[in-house]
Amino acid sequence: MSILIVDDEQDIRELIGDILRDEGYAVRLAANSDQCMAEINVDPPSLMILDIWLKDSRMDGIDILKAVKRDNPDIPVVIISGHGNIEIAVAAIKQGAYDFIEKPFNIDQLMVVVGRAMETSRLRRENQELRRRDVASAEMLGSSAAFKALKANLDKVTKSNGRVMLTGEPGSGKEMAARYIHSNSSRASAPFVVVSSATIEPERMEEVLFGRETPERGVEPGLLEQAHGGVIYFDEVADMPLGTQSKILRVLTEQQFTRVGGADKVRVDLRVISSTCRDLRAEIGMGRFRQELYDRLNVVPITVPSLADRREDIPELARHYIDWFHKTQGLPARDLTPEAETMLQTMAWPGNIRQLRNVIERVLILGDSTGPIEAHELPGNEPRPEAETGILLSGAVAALPLREARELFEREYLLTQINRFGGNISRTASFVGMERSALHRKLKSLGVVGANRGGRGLGDYDE
Repeated sequence: MSILIVDDEQDIRELIGDILRDEGYAVRLAANSDQCMAEINVDPPSLMILDIWLKDSRMDGIDILKAVKRDNPDIPVVIISGHGNIEIAVAAIKQGAYDFIEKPFNIDQLMVVVGRAMETSRLRRENQELRRRDVASAEMLGSSAAFKALKANLDKVTKSNGRVMLTGEPGSGKEMAARYIHSNSSRASAPFVVVSSATIEPERMEEVLFGRETPERGVEPGLLEQAHGGVIYFDEVADMPLGTQSKILRVLTEQQFTRVGGADKVRVDLRVISSTCRDLRAEIGMGRFRQELYDRLNVVPITVPSLADRREDIPELARHYIDWFHKTQGLPARDLTPEAETMLQTMAWPGNIRQLRNVIERVLILGDSTGPIEAHELPGNEPRPEAETGILLSGAVAALPLREARELFEREYLLTQINRFGGNISRTASFVGMERSALHRKLKSLGVVGANRGGRGLGDYDE
C-alpha cells in the first residue's frame, strides 16, 4: 500500500511525504504530470494526493484526475490547492475526487482525510477479494463427468483474452463459470462487472453501459468504464436492445466509446464474457440479434450443464449450501439422510442450481433445528394422512395389465437410477441390488437400448 504525492512545489511534497512516512505509510513523489502517470503505470498507488496547479506540466490536476478515474477508478484521489475556492472543490468532486483540502492545510485534517481514504481503498480491495473467493461457492463444486468436462473447458480459456459465450439453462451457474474464468486469469485483481441485460430498462441501457456527462453532476462512469482492465460479463445478452447491440459491437471493435452527453473518447481494456439461455441463431433469424455481434461474442462457445446432467453432484452441492446458510445466516447445520439424498437426486430441477439452493434454504428455515434432513421435508414429498399413503396410479397406468404396468414401472425406475448415478451402470446395479450383467439383460428386455430421457444411449454409460 503506497501513497503517491503529486505537487510542483518540492517543499510541499517532501513535507507531506515526511509526515506520512512518520505515520508508517509508503510514499512516492512526483513533480509533474509525466512523472505522475509514469508512477501510476509502474504500480497503481492505494491513494493519490494531487495538487490542482502544476507548473511546467503537460496536464493540470483536473486532467490527471480525469485520467486516473478513467483508467484506475478504484484509486481515491485527494485534491490540494493553494488557490482553492468552492468552484474548484465542486469541480474536483464532480470529476470523482475523494475529498478536497486547501493550502495551507492543517496536518491533523490531512491525516483524517488520508486515513479515511486509505480505509476506502482497503475496503475496495477486500470487496474485490471477496468477489474472487465467491468463485469457490457451490456452483463450482462437483465430481460428475459433466462438471469435469465444463471445468476442463473453463481452464483452457482462463489464460487467454478470447471472448467466451456461455450457454445453458436458467440457474445452471453461467455467471459462476464466468467468475471462475476471471478469478483464474491475469485479470483476477481487476474488476468483474455484470451487465444484467434483462433487468436494465432499454431506454437506460446506453447510459448504464457508457456513463454520462452533465453540467450538474459531471462525469458518471458507466459499467464499461468501471470494468476497465478487467472483465465485463453480459448476462443474458439476447435481451440487449438492438440499438445498443450495434454500439457494443463498435466498442468491441474500437475498444473505445463516448459517454452519453459527452464528447471525449474513453478508451477501455476489457475481456468480454457473455451468456444466454436462448438460441441466438434463432434470435438472429427473427431479427432480434445482430449476426455481427454474435460472431464477435461467440469466439469460444462453452455449454454449462444443467443440474439434471450432473445429478451425482447434488449431495455435495446440497451439503455446501447447508454449510453456507449455517455460516452466513445462522441456520441449523443439518446433515442429509440417505433417503433425502436419493430424493434430491431424483427430483425435477427446472431451476437448476438456483432452485436447489432455494430448496435447501426453505428446508433449513421451516424444518427441525436438529437431526438430519428427512425426505418428507423436501417439497412435494410432505407426509400425507395415513389413509392416503398408498401409491396413486394414473388412469393410464391403472388401465394396463399387471405385466405391462410392472414393465413400465421398472423401465422408469431404472432410467431414474441410471440418471441419478450419471450413467454409471456399476453404481446403478449396486444400488438396485442386481448383478451388472443382470441389469444389462433387464434393460435390454425392457427395450432400453436407445437413449434415455437425458438423451444418452447405453453405449455411453460408464461401467
